[in-house]
Amino acid sequence: MYSKELTKGTLRPIILKLLSQHDKMYGYEITQKVKELTKGKIDISEGALYPILHKLESNKVLETEKVYIGKRVRKYYSVTKSGKQVIAEQTNQINDFINTLSLIFNPKTTLK
Repeated sequence: MYSKELTKGTLRPIILKLLSQHDKMYGYEITQKVKELTKGKIDISEGALYPILHKLESNKVLETEKVYIGKRVRKYYSVTKSGKQVIAEQTNQINDFINTLSLIFNPKTTLK
């Protein structure tokens, strides 16, 4: 598993990219999907996930829907129309960042 220091700055783009690939997801589902996709190397805690989701919701990048499952309420998050542009920008930025890191850690790589 990667350290929290290493993943801290990438959680927001990871969450946004994952949500852009699904109609809607709830918090626990997001953490489990990230864990599955990264083979357990990235484990998002609730303490890290929900502040990011709440901030994205308040910035109108995400919207929520409450679904009652028995006596429990499950809150689903989905990307807003304006959020799609934010995700495109974040995806471009993170890909550029990865390419830039490759220049340092894999010096034979060239910048695109």
